[in-house]
Amino acid sequence: MNDQTRKPTVLAAFIAVTTLFFAWGFITSLIDPLVAAVKGIFTLTDQQAMLSAFAFFIAYGVISFPAAAVIAKWRAVPSILVALIMMVIACLIMLGAANIANYNLVLLGLFVLASGITMLQVAANPLAAALGDPEKSHFRLTLAQTFNSFGTIIGPFLGSVLFLKGVEVEEGVELTDEVRNAALLGIDTAYFWICGLLIALVVFFFFARKTVSSAAPVIGSGKNIGELISEAFSSKWALIGAGAIFLYVGAEVAIGAQMALFLNSDNTWGMNLQDAGKIVSYYWGGAFVGRLLGSALLYKVKATKLLVLFTAIASAMCMYVFFIGGVTAGYVALAIGLFNSIMFPVIFTLTLERSTASEEATSAMLCTGIIGGAFVPLLVGAVSDASSYTVAFVIPAVCYALLCAFAASAGRTAPLRDAEGKSAH
Repeated sequence: MNDQTRKPTVLAAFIAVTTLFFAWGFITSLIDPLVAAVKGIFTLTDQQAMLSAFAFFIAYGVISFPAAAVIAKWRAVPSILVALIMMVIACLIMLGAANIANYNLVLLGLFVLASGITMLQVAANPLAAALGDPEKSHFRLTLAQTFNSFGTIIGPFLGSVLFLKGVEVEEGVELTDEVRNAALLGIDTAYFWICGLLIALVVFFFFARKTVSSAAPVIGSGKNIGELISEAFSSKWALIGAGAIFLYVGAEVAIGAQMALFLNSDNTWGMNLQDAGKIVSYYWGGAFVGRLLGSALLYKVKATKLLVLFTAIASAMCMYVFFIGGVTAGYVALAIGLFNSIMFPVIFTLTLERSTASEEATSAMLCTGIIGGAFVPLLVGAVSDASSYTVAFVIPAVCYALLCAFAASAGRTAPLRDAEGKSAH
C-alpha cells in the first residue's frame, strides 16, 4: 500500500477505533451516579457503595493478561468484537439485577462489563497510538482519549437523571418504595439503551474490520499468557508505568465516584443529590477540555514536562480541598478534572516507549494498573466514613504527588523505541 492510499485508510481506521474510546468512557462514567444511587437504594455505607467501583475496576487486574493473550493470538480486531459481545452480555445481567433489586447481581454485571472494556483497552490504546506517525503517538492517543472524555461528560448527567430522582442518602433517611422503584427503573432503562448501543457498535466494527486490519500495524506476537506475564514483569518501566496508572486511575475514580456525595454534603454545597450528580459532568468535562488543549500543547511542549506540571497542580488542588474546604472547595474539586486530562495517554505512551517488553505485554501490564480504580476508592470511602469527604481528598493528593515523581523520572530516561516498537537509537 503506497502512502497516498495508506493515509485515508489509516484515518478511517483511527476514526473507527476512536468510537470505542467514546463508548467505554460513557459506560465507565455511569459508575459515579450509580455509586450514589445504590447507597440510597440498598442503604449502604460509603465504603459498601464503593464496592460498585471495586467490582468494575478489579476486572482490569483479573482480565488484562488473559485479554493480552487473546489479542496476541487473534490480533486486535477479532478481540475487539469479542469484547463488545461480552459487554452486551453484561448489560443483560444489569437488566436482571435492576428487575430483581439484587446488589450482588449489580456487582457481577459491572465486573463482566469491565472485563469487556479491559479487552478493548488492551487492544485499542496501543492501536490508536500506532496508527500514524510514531512521533505523534502522544498527540494521537490524547486525541482519542478526548472522545473518551466526551463520553464521560454525558454519562454522569444521564445517569443522575435516571438513577437519582428523589434519592437521598442522609443518615436515618429511608427511601420510599416509589423512589426506590423509580431509581431501579432508571438503571434498567440506562443499561437497556447501552445494550442497544453496543449491538450497533458490534455491527459497525464488523463492517469496519477490514479497514482497521489493513491500516493497523501487527500488534500481537502469538505469545501465551505465561510468556506475556514473564516479559512484563522483567521490564522495569512496564512495572513503573503500571504503578503510575494505578495511582492515576485510583485518584480520578475516587474523586469522581464521591463527587456527588461531596457536593451534596452540608459542608460543601448542600444541594440535592440528583443535581449534585448532574454537576459531576463538569468534573469529566474538564478532562474533555484539558485533552483538547493538551493535544495542542503536546505538539509544542515535551510530554514529560507537561505531565509534571499537571500532576503537581492536581495535587495542590486536592490539598486546597483538604485544608480549606467549604463552598470554594467544590469548585476546586470539579476543576481537578481539567488536569487529569492528559495523564492516562501520556503515562501510557511514555511507558510504551521505555519498556523492554513487547507492546501487548506492556499494554496488559498498564491495563492491569487500572485496578487502582478498585482499591483507591475503597480507601477513600473508608476515610470519608471515618472523617469527612473533605479529609478523604488527602489520598488522591498523595497519588498525584507520586505521579509527579514518575513524570520527572521519565524525563530523565531516554526512550528505547517509538510507538511502533522500532529502536529509537
